[in-house]
Amino acid sequence: MTGQAQEYDFFPAHVVRTRRLGPTLLRVTFGGEALRGFASGGRDQSFSLFLPRPGQAEPNLPYAQGEGWFAAWRALPAHERAVMRSYTIRAQRAEPPEVDVDFALHGTGADAGPATTWASTAGPGARVVLLGPAVADNRSVAFRPPADAGFVLLLADETALPAVGGILEWLPAGTRTLAWIEVPDAADIQDLPAPGGADITWLVRAPGAPSGLLPALRAAGLPDGAPYAWIAGESGTVKELRRHLVRERGVDRRAVAFSGYWRRGASEDRLREEAYAGQS
Repeated sequence: MTGQAQEYDFFPAHVVRTRRLGPTLLRVTFGGEALRGFASGGRDQSFSLFLPRPGQAEPNLPYAQGEGWFAAWRALPAHERAVMRSYTIRAQRAEPPEVDVDFALHGTGADAGPATTWASTAGPGARVVLLGPAVADNRSVAFRPPADAGFVLLLADETALPAVGGILEWLPAGTRTLAWIEVPDAADIQDLPAPGGADITWLVRAPGAPSGLLPALRAAGLPDGAPYAWIAGESGTVKELRRHLVRERGVDRRAVAFSGYWRRGASEDRLREEAYAGQS
């Protein structure tokens, strides 16, 4: 297929099965022969997922345009072009070729976004397209701890929970790891496989309450040594956590990987339009 440069490509896929993980978490397993070329599903591997609009059998995506696909996609009427959302791979299997993607479901009915609405009703055979890595070592993997890191620090909300799971499975056994994970419901807490030496703290966020990640981190005693920190979730909370580590804890800013997976009060479509306007 024609891809976005050599690092990424388009992978048509379909729903194989779905499984509810908790009140706000749903796992969708995608399959298809094209996924044999999907090169990396570990750590915090991110990708773009294209979903059909209501009434469409498959996403309306002009990926045959090669590197010009984004401009061609954006030129389509908003009510016709495929819904594009960013996700991380939770797990990948070679035989048969499958990837698991965990959806954090927010809102119900008219208040739900298009991805939540699609995932809540998707059944086997539903068609999607993934824009993901054609090479294993790609820019969409952010978790890259240096060999001399004293310990690993993970801070995440429910949207970054799949990435945390992938990171914990990837870490070598015995890696000293501290993780704080915040979810909106106690039933969303998962039994994550983790290397020996991992200390995982779960926080449950009350409805309408601010994130408890920063207070929990401020109250925590950290081990000696220089950490490698990975932070992902709501962008405002991510900035506060990074600021605390760098300014109050004295952590080298180069040792803090951070990503705002979403922003309170703004849809991903709005954030993408803002980013596009800033580049114009």
